Amino acid sequence: MKAGRGTALALALVLTAGQGALAAPLRPDQTAFREIYRELVETDSSAPTGSCTLAAERMLARLKNAGFGAAQAEVFVPEGRPRDGGLIARIEGSDPDAGAMLLVDHIDVVAARREDWPRDPFQLAEEDGYFIGRGVIDDKALSAIWIDSLIRMKKEGFRPRRTIKVALTCGEESGDAVNGVQWLLRHRRDAVEAGFALNEGGYGMTDAAGKPIALYLAVGEKHSQTFSIEARNSGGHSSRPRPDNAIYDLADALTAIRGHSFPVRLNPTNRGYFTRMAPIIGGDMGQAMAAVGKGEADPQAMAKVTGDVTYNAMLRTTCVATQVEAGHAINALPQRARATIQCRLFPGEKPEDVEMQLRAAIGNPAISLSRAEGEDRIVAVPPPLDPAIMGPAEDIARKQFPGIPVIPNLLTAGTDGRYLSAAGIATYGVPGIFLDPDGNGAHGVNERVRVKSVYEGRDYLYALIKRYAGSR
Repeated sequence: MKAGRGTALALALVLTAGQGALAAPLRPDQTAFREIYRELVETDSSAPTGSCTLAAERMLARLKNAGFGAAQAEVFVPEGRPRDGGLIARIEGSDPDAGAMLLVDHIDVVAARREDWPRDPFQLAEEDGYFIGRGVIDDKALSAIWIDSLIRMKKEGFRPRRTIKVALTCGEESGDAVNGVQWLLRHRRDAVEAGFALNEGGYGMTDAAGKPIALYLAVGEKHSQTFSIEARNSGGHSSRPRPDNAIYDLADALTAIRGHSFPVRLNPTNRGYFTRMAPIIGGDMGQAMAAVGKGEADPQAMAKVTGDVTYNAMLRTTCVATQVEAGHAINALPQRARATIQCRLFPGEKPEDVEMQLRAAIGNPAISLSRAEGEDRIVAVPPPLDPAIMGPAEDIARKQFPGIPVIPNLLTAGTDGRYLSAAGIATYGVPGIFLDPDGNGAHGVNERVRVKSVYEGRDYLYALIKRYAGSR
């Protein structure tokens, strides 16, 4: 009998403790947001099997239900590409002289095959504190936040001083789809014309234990340029090797490219990054980062910083071999050897300048070097490190994430922001959602993001939008 009461008491204590550990129930506004998020994730918008147009139509239906009329929200579809549509929407500002603010994001996702996943990739799962599914972090959380924010402002009767525009587009993840941002700039410039734009590319960084470290606000990004190098030879029988061999010539060229370092380039963004991150990193690396931020790094300090692959990529153009193809038979000397070189150009650097440096590094005129066909020639233009952008982001972070600094970051990958910035619309990647150090499986199997991070990021970004927009 005593044992029974003891067991019951122990069980009650366990249950009580467990209830304390459970996540707090969702607020009504969070529940509404989750439904938007779920619907987006569960709409396949990958190029091979999905439809961006369907995702856009579903978001339009939500805006219509919230009271947005035809003049305030519509779906656009590029001619002849019925699955590559997107959504444009707006809330009119009270000051016609205030430049509009554009909230832009891509709704297409990387392909996900059911047989590769332990679950349906296009069903929103919630397990162990994570949302799981294709696009949960790249990039449907932000798209859902943009739509949710418009609906919330409409419900609140919020009248911004500056017009707020939204563009959800296709074609960012795959060249198989029409790029919606480029299409809008060419055909509906009015829909995206703005004083500045907020985009993907920013994020919060955590340590291995999930503790927030910093909020990265992307101020500029690199852009990709693919080159092909090729060595040719008349070939012959493998029983009679010769000194001139296409594979060896290609190998020499690749070795030369591997050994070539593009010059270090400092700008306000990466200097701000290293200055602010230095005390967080600490130690010898922190000291070296501080010296880089001040523009006073000696060769030893610079070598220490650039020895980290991420920091190195933030400081210079990088080129790397990604594919190799050579030979035509096992018993024949190679007649051709080819390699693909993927370069990520520092903002403002021109592809022709990079090509010239690669040719000089190779040093063999017999090796052909050419740019990949079909790639755009858009040069990434860095936006200004504007206090009017950084200030509100820092102020709201102090309130919502006390002690977590906002740090300007040069995005080493690329987004649709390069098209907007090149068109004169300064574009920034906003933080708010904290990511894990491993990248959260973006583009891979079991793409995931912390549930808590999504809801906190939503609150942060909503406050940030309203601050930037002002009120009448």
